[in-house]
Amino acid sequence: MDRTAAALLMDLFPCVCTVLGSAMVFVSAGRSRARLRKGVLGLAAGVMLAVSVFGLLEPAIEDASAQGQKGWLAASAGLVLGAAFLMLTEQLAGNLLEGGGARVAMAMALHNLPQGMAVGLAGALALEGQAGWVAGAVGLSLGIGVQNIPEGAAVSFSARGTGCGRPAAFWKGCASAVVEPLGALLAGLLADRLLGAMPWLLSLAAGTMVCVTVQELLPEAAKEEEGPFCVVLGFAAMMALELLL
Repeated sequence: MDRTAAALLMDLFPCVCTVLGSAMVFVSAGRSRARLRKGVLGLAAGVMLAVSVFGLLEPAIEDASAQGQKGWLAASAGLVLGAAFLMLTEQLAGNLLEGGGARVAMAMALHNLPQGMAVGLAGALALEGQAGWVAGAVGLSLGIGVQNIPEGAAVSFSARGTGCGRPAAFWKGCASAVVEPLGALLAGLLADRLLGAMPWLLSLAAGTMVCVTVQELLPEAAKEEEGPFCVVLGFAAMMALELLL
């Protein structure tokens, strides 16, 4: 197996998880659907915040330090640049971004690209056979996959809330992960050249995630009484998973 195939294979599980999360749009209706949607958005917000800190920023700092870079610079500057890039892209997109579902889907796609690159790079390096790299690649794939379930649901429920039918909302949720295997493929092809840039790619992804969480997910989740609890629950669950892995 070459590095490109390994990168794509490692990214298969996260993509399947996105599809499973998007399919949640079919399971409820009416008021129960609205409450479930806001609860899922709360879980997704907590998961995304936890992944931003433990799954993206911490590895960015560690990778930068290991490479002799300034960890605080890569993490903090990349975080701000990621949020600024997302907001600038939204502004330039204009009418294409009308409605929360479009904004959430675009943000997911933007952070899924470097996320897919991270998973793909880990899979490509795992071919070297070192136990630490193999375990790290599997752990990263599992962690991002679990995170993608509420993310896919967040996109499909947001699209449903703007008036899309269930099938269309489902496909929009699935489409948010399309760029992830593209990122994995790119990482597999350029594995040797991307190692130095990975801290910045990870922190850029964190910036887009934090930005969309604050803009879209937290306000919607707060409309239900159980919304804040779902945010904390999602954060705690993802934090525990990240620390265990």
